[in-house]
Amino acid sequence: MIDSQEFIVGLDIGTTKICVLVGRKNEHGKIEIVGIGKSDSHGVMRGVVSNIDKTVDAIKKAVKEAEDNSGVEIKNVYVGIAGQHIRSMQHRGQLLRNNAETEITVDEIKKLVQDMRRLAVPAGDRIIDSLPQEFIVDNELGIKDPVGMCGAKVEADFHIITGQVSAIQNIRKCIEKAGLNLVEMFLEPHASSCAVLSEDEKEAGVALVDIGGGTSDIAIFQDGIIRHTCVIPFGGNIITEDIKDGCQVMRAHAELLKVRFGSALEQETQDNQVVSIPGLRGREPREISVRNLSRIIQARMEEMIEMIDAEIMSSSYKHKLIAGIVLTGGGSYMKHLVQLVQFKTGMDARIGLPTEHLASVKVDQLKHPMFSTGVGLILKGIEDYEEKEREQSVISEKRKEEILSQPLPQPEKIEEHVFEMEEEEVKKPRKSFFEGIMKGLKEKFSEEVDENFGGKN
Repeated sequence: MIDSQEFIVGLDIGTTKICVLVGRKNEHGKIEIVGIGKSDSHGVMRGVVSNIDKTVDAIKKAVKEAEDNSGVEIKNVYVGIAGQHIRSMQHRGQLLRNNAETEITVDEIKKLVQDMRRLAVPAGDRIIDSLPQEFIVDNELGIKDPVGMCGAKVEADFHIITGQVSAIQNIRKCIEKAGLNLVEMFLEPHASSCAVLSEDEKEAGVALVDIGGGTSDIAIFQDGIIRHTCVIPFGGNIITEDIKDGCQVMRAHAELLKVRFGSALEQETQDNQVVSIPGLRGREPREISVRNLSRIIQARMEEMIEMIDAEIMSSSYKHKLIAGIVLTGGGSYMKHLVQLVQFKTGMDARIGLPTEHLASVKVDQLKHPMFSTGVGLILKGIEDYEEKEREQSVISEKRKEEILSQPLPQPEKIEEHVFEMEEEEVKKPRKSFFEGIMKGLKEKFSEEVDENFGGKN
């Protein structure tokens, strides 16, 4: 196995699939994906873990496949979180400074962000992330980065994202039971936005719609700042259920019909086109009209698009989104969906693919919107890792400065001490060479006299 320290692993726990991506940043700043693992998700409903054992088994299977593909031993993972339990709110925080003449530091901004994580939230909820939007320094509005400015009071508008404690703990428990270590948890639409949106789109104003299996996540950006997030409790699975009930087929066949022959616009299909579905044991095959199939899909997609449009309208940013709507996620990969979205919302739309930041390795395999969250988790993981490295470097520099600033023994005192010793030695009377010889002869003569005459006194 290859040393995993230089690799980042993104784990996307979805309603229909569990996906593991292993990647790293190359010397050109691009992301190299070296391993991919997928497995069917049977223990997750609408983004929330409903069966821990089944989810753990699916995670282990996806991790094993990714390890076999990459040769990297997977230990630490960055995980996405979504689901109907996700909530968001706006809050303003402030920081009073002791000295208005000194520059605002990065540490002070971090303290302001961390203080937002201590807000009181409804019982059973927990703050997942606090995203600063705009700063205010001494009543000066519209500041994106206050570091280096001077002021007595720093305020900031925050986008606070919360989730249920039980849902968060269940994800953590699944990861631990799978033998992995959870490094950080990110909101999935925020991660997906890193993979499929450009900085120009975020600056101009764009709504990202991530259509998953159980839910559809919306994230609205304007002026490069995330302004609004929400979750709609409908995804691609409800379309599959509609096909299953409307065409009277098994669920597996309904999913296959949706993926291969589904269209979001009924008028774009031919009247006489039919698809044959194998019958159950002893029964004749069934013929399904493609136009009827598209009619079922369009009815449900129109309902979902109306809900998405209502959420964008309620955010008060609809008329400010110059870049329109970007669709991503596995549920967005459907023929004529872009045209239907444009028709129903009156906004420009496109499909977002997670290939912009990728190197040439495995790009063809990842040219599908279902991998947007996984690639985004790797990008967020790399960003988090580099930030921690910078913080560690700053701490090491500060420690080095502290050591170097410690007082050393004063040279004057050492010289004075040596000088005093020399003076003491100078004050002692020094004996000449002859005086030493005479003293020795006298001592020897005295000893001989004592031996010869000592006993005759």
